[in-house]
Amino acid sequence: MTTPDGGKWPLLLLVGIPALLAAFLTITSLLRLLPMELWWYAISATDATDPRQLLYRHAFLPRVAISLLAGAALGLAGTLLQQTLRNPLAEPTTIGTNAGASIALTIATLYAPWTLEHGKEWVALAGGAVATLLVFGLVKGRRFSPIAIIIAGLVISLTCSSAGALLMAINREYSQELYIWQSGSLVQNGDATLFILLPWFALSCIVAFILLSPLRLLDLGDESVTSLGMSPAAIRLAGIGLAVALSAAVVAAVGVIGFVALAAPALVRIAGARTLRQRMIWAPVAGATLLWLTDRMVQVLPFASEIPAGTATAFLGAPLLLFLLPKMQFLPDPQGIMLSRHRRNGWLLLPPILAMLAALIWVVLAVGYDGVGWHWATGTELTELLPLRAPRVAVSLAAGVMLAIAGTLMQRMTGNPMAAPEVLGVSGGASLGVLLLFVMSPTLGRPAMLVAAFAGALVSLVIVAPTGSRRARSPERLLLAGVAVGTIASAFSAVVLASGDPRLDTLLAWLSGSTYRATPIDAFIAVLVAVAALAIVPFTARWLEVLPLGGTAARGLGLRLDRVRAILLVLVSASTAVATLVIGPLSFVGLMAPHLARMLGFQRALPQLFASAMLGGLILVCADWAGRMLIFPWQIPAGLLAALIGGPCFMLLIARRRQ
Repeated sequence: MTTPDGGKWPLLLLVGIPALLAAFLTITSLLRLLPMELWWYAISATDATDPRQLLYRHAFLPRVAISLLAGAALGLAGTLLQQTLRNPLAEPTTIGTNAGASIALTIATLYAPWTLEHGKEWVALAGGAVATLLVFGLVKGRRFSPIAIIIAGLVISLTCSSAGALLMAINREYSQELYIWQSGSLVQNGDATLFILLPWFALSCIVAFILLSPLRLLDLGDESVTSLGMSPAAIRLAGIGLAVALSAAVVAAVGVIGFVALAAPALVRIAGARTLRQRMIWAPVAGATLLWLTDRMVQVLPFASEIPAGTATAFLGAPLLLFLLPKMQFLPDPQGIMLSRHRRNGWLLLPPILAMLAALIWVVLAVGYDGVGWHWATGTELTELLPLRAPRVAVSLAAGVMLAIAGTLMQRMTGNPMAAPEVLGVSGGASLGVLLLFVMSPTLGRPAMLVAAFAGALVSLVIVAPTGSRRARSPERLLLAGVAVGTIASAFSAVVLASGDPRLDTLLAWLSGSTYRATPIDAFIAVLVAVAALAIVPFTARWLEVLPLGGTAARGLGLRLDRVRAILLVLVSASTAVATLVIGPLSFVGLMAPHLARMLGFQRALPQLFASAMLGGLILVCADWAGRMLIFPWQIPAGLLAALIGGPCFMLLIARRRQ
């Protein structure tokens, strides 16, 4: 694509084609808004009596300018992070910086607005810095492995997102405004934001080019840098600090814009920008044109409400992530990503766990808060409450069992201790199938939704699995491919939410993992499938013991790998599809339960499957009950609460691997 000397034609085409298309869309919109002869006049002497001139001067032009400026800032931030971390997937979204800045601004807006008096940028900077430091703290013992940084960043991002969604659920009067801002909106009302972001970007550019020579030395390796009398840690700290500050300023200005910081440096590198200087020049230009074009395109889509630009950029970044994965080189990671294993006989703990689960079910059916105080229902009162509470408890229990089984099967099948339906995009694929049905069909019958969820889950596994198996020991590719599929599903859900469909209330409740619409039919289907899964998985125990040994050993022991994997994929897809159908796309339950079982000593496949199933049910039953009680009479969806609890637990599991 490029000449040996790094010719600039590919770079010019990369920037020029999107810029020409964005300019065409911009001029077309301008002509509809205001005659050409008034364009310059409306800038220099706006007529306050003409609404068209006011929109042109205070909304249209600032929006174009902020899209260019924010895109350029993200392109530079991504270049700095990728150079300092030596990681082509590093960007403010994947290392948790954007999520930290976003949750800090959300908390400040709701509970400490006085902290915003001196500028939102400083609050965002503090939040982004804390999140980034937490990521590095989690992976410090693993020598800042690139894949470890990305995984820790994604976990922190999902945890912060769950916390933000919880805050919006508690503060419903601000939920719509916060949702639009968190999704990355470029809508402007004047040029104040533009003139706040511009000095940050200008100063960052100056500092970045001052750091150019030290940053370029990182290509030589830490030992060479040290021999030249410089500190690699100090250089990385300066580069990361500058990128975090720039990212925080963008979040404060327009919200979270994902993947532009990943796409711009990657594309200019492919187009021939080989040196750091070239990437630092061309990546901001590419980022500016990409975000400009994206923002122009979302405004011409036929939806009742506008899709936030941050959501639209996910459609660009996630496929790019899938495209880049096969080209990436991952260092061997003999430590694994998660816990070391305890060697104990776990069978003896199954009866106590089962007794605990039975007691919990009785408690959540009988105990509740009625606005006056806590109350234990008995006799006739309990009988009257059972039709309301029992379906929710049954659905939560069955969904937890199915997700835990799916997570255990995936971890043993792939040899990847971080595999789970939620992490590898299987839940996202199931939800995407239901969303596509939502768009194409005027009705949402349960049988059709089940088929759509199953098809989506199976297709996502088919997409992800080949990416993870390109090399025998590459579970990291499997993880990141799953993240890409999940991102596509999330972005599509945001598009559907912007469609203005009158059925969105039901869809919103389902997407957040709420059980308050659970019916006896839902409970019956979920319990039936969960029981069927528990009855089938014992026949897979031998396969699950052998598969972690590798393909060669498995074939030597007589396994027909293609058939075994196909059967396991169907089991995982069916369990995930039904769980997603009845309770929505949850997070972390399918990941946490197998690890909790392993921590308790369940090492063999069969006892781990049963223990994981009981623990998964226990987690979701607890989450559903707590969601009903914590902010009564309002409710927190069980899936949201499980994700909020699961994120910190996941971080602890990662931290346990530090040396």
